[in-house]
Amino acid sequence: MSVLQQSIVFLGAGIVAVPIAKRLGFGSVLGYLIAGALIGPSLLGLIPEVEETLHFAEIGVVMLLFVIGLELQPSRLRVLRRSVFGLGSTQVLLTGVALSLVGHLFGLHWSAAVTIGFALALSSTAFVLQMLAEKKQLTSPHGRAGFGILLFQDLAVIPLIALVPLLAASPGEGAFDFVRIGETALILAVFVFGGRYLLRPILRLVASAQVHEIFTAAALGLVIGSALLMQFLGLSMGLGAFLAGVLVADSEYRHQLETDIEPFKGLLLGLFFLAVGMSANLSLLTSEPLTIAGITLGLVAIKALMIFPLGRLYGLDNKNSVTLSLLLAQGGEFAFVLFSIASNNGILDAALSERLILAVTISMALTPILYLFNERVLDNLFTQPEARPFDVVEDEDHDVVIAGFGRFGQIIARILSMRGIPFTALESSIAQVDFVRRFGSQIYYGDPARLDSLRAAHVDKAKVFVLAVDDVEQSIRIAELMRHYYPNVEILARARNRNHAFRLMDLGVKVQIRDTLRSSLFLAEEVLKELGIPEDEAHNAAETFRTHDEKTLDRQQAIHHDEEKLIQSAMESAQQLRELFESDDQARTVNKKN
Repeated sequence: MSVLQQSIVFLGAGIVAVPIAKRLGFGSVLGYLIAGALIGPSLLGLIPEVEETLHFAEIGVVMLLFVIGLELQPSRLRVLRRSVFGLGSTQVLLTGVALSLVGHLFGLHWSAAVTIGFALALSSTAFVLQMLAEKKQLTSPHGRAGFGILLFQDLAVIPLIALVPLLAASPGEGAFDFVRIGETALILAVFVFGGRYLLRPILRLVASAQVHEIFTAAALGLVIGSALLMQFLGLSMGLGAFLAGVLVADSEYRHQLETDIEPFKGLLLGLFFLAVGMSANLSLLTSEPLTIAGITLGLVAIKALMIFPLGRLYGLDNKNSVTLSLLLAQGGEFAFVLFSIASNNGILDAALSERLILAVTISMALTPILYLFNERVLDNLFTQPEARPFDVVEDEDHDVVIAGFGRFGQIIARILSMRGIPFTALESSIAQVDFVRRFGSQIYYGDPARLDSLRAAHVDKAKVFVLAVDDVEQSIRIAELMRHYYPNVEILARARNRNHAFRLMDLGVKVQIRDTLRSSLFLAEEVLKELGIPEDEAHNAAETFRTHDEKTLDRQQAIHHDEEKLIQSAMESAQQLRELFESDDQARTVNKKN
C-alpha cells in the first residue's frame, strides 16, 4: 500500500471514529485507539506495517513534550506548587512503588517491575482534562487537584524516559552504571547551557525575516533537531524536545512557537494513538481473557485505592476524593511511550508489552463508565442533605430586595450602598454567602425561589424587587411567585439572553436587562471611535441600534413561540436596521453639503 493510500485510511478512520467517540462521551484519545484497532492487523488488516507507523508517529509525542516544556513557566508552577509538587509527586511516587512491588511479586525482574510500575502510575492527561472540560469541572475541588497531579505526571515523564535506557544498561543485578549517569548529566548540562545562549538569537534572526512559513519551519526544526541530537547522544528524543521547550518557555517567541507546532502535534499525536490501537493484540481478549481482566482491574483498583487517601490528606472531602480516584485510575498515553522504549531496550518482551498496552487501553475505555457510575450512584451516598437552616432576616422593611448576589447583584448593591439606600439581599449559595460576608456585605442565606424566603425578606413592603439570579429556570420561578403573590411590587430583572427576556416579558416583567447588551454596545462604540468615526456619530450608532433592538424585542415577544415567524421577524428587523443606518448616512451627507 502506498503512502497516500495509507494516509487516506488513517484520515478516514480518525474522521469517523473520533467524532463518534466524543459524542458518546469517551473522548478523542479513545476514538483514535478504537479506530486503530479496527484498521490494524487484529481486525480489518488495512495497515499491516504497524511498527513503521508507530516509530514515525512518535514524533507526535515528541511535539507534545515540547509544548509541555513551553508551558513550564516558573510563575505558573509557583501558583500550583502545592497540588503539583505536593499531591502530584506523592501520587506518582507511592503509586509507582506500589505497582512496582506488585509486578515484582508476580515474578518480574526489578528493572521491568519499576518500568511498568511507574509507567502505569501515570494517567491520561488528554483523556482526563477533556472529560473535566466537557463536564465544566476543571475549577471544582477534584478538578483542580486532578490538574495538579496530571501536570506533575507530565513533568515526571521526562526523568522516566531518561531512566528506562539506564535501567536496561545497568550492569549486574539491578546496579546502576554511575559513569553512564554522569555522562548523561554532563550532556544535559551542555545542552541546556548551549541552548540558553543560542536559541534566542537564532529565533530572533529567523523572525526578523518576517516570513511566517520560515518561522514555522524553524519551529519544526527546533523540535526535531533537538530530539535527533539527544537520540544521537544516546538519550531520549522526547527529553531533547522537552528541554528545548523549557529553554524558550519565558521567551517572546513562546506563543508563536506553540501556535505553529500545535497543528502538527495534534495530527501526529492522533496518528500515534492510531498506531497504538493498531498494535493492540485483540486476540488476547479471547486467548487470555482472565489475564487481561486481572491486569486491567488490578491497575484501576490499586490506583483508585492509592489516590483516595491522598485526596483526603490534600483536604478534599470524601465525595471529591472518590471522584478524583476514579478520574485518575486509568493508564495514560505516556505508558505506551515508556513501554515502547522499554521494549526497544530489551526490558520488556513483546508478549508482556502487548498485554500491558491492551490493559491500559481497556482501562481508558472504562473511565467514562466509572465516572458515570460515580455521578449516578456514589455521589448520592456522600451527598448529605443541607443541614444549615436559612438565615433569619432582620425585622426591617427595605424599599429594595435583591434576589441573587453574584457579580450582577453585587454591582447594584454597591451603588445602592454608595447612595445610602438600604436593601435586603437573598442568595441561595452557602459558599457565595460566606465569601461575600468576609468583605462586610449584609446578605442573607435563603432561597428566593421559595415563598417563605420571600416573606421572611418582607418583599410585600418593598418598592423594587431586583431579580439578579444567574439560573434561567430559577429566575422564571421567582418571577412567577412575585407576580402571583406580590403583583404590586415592581420587578427589575436580569436576562441571560433574548429568550429569557421573552419569558420574563410573558410574566409581565417590564424592565429586563440582558447581560451583555449594554457592555457590547459600549465596546462597539469604542471600536467605531478607534476606526476614526467621530464620537457623536459612534454614540448615535450605538443608540440607534439599542432603540431599534428594544422595539424589536417588544414586537417579537408576541410571536417568540412561533419559530418560523420569529425568524421572518429577525430578517425583517435586520433589513430595517440597515435602512435606518443608510438613511442616517444620507442625512449626514446632506447636512455636510449644506
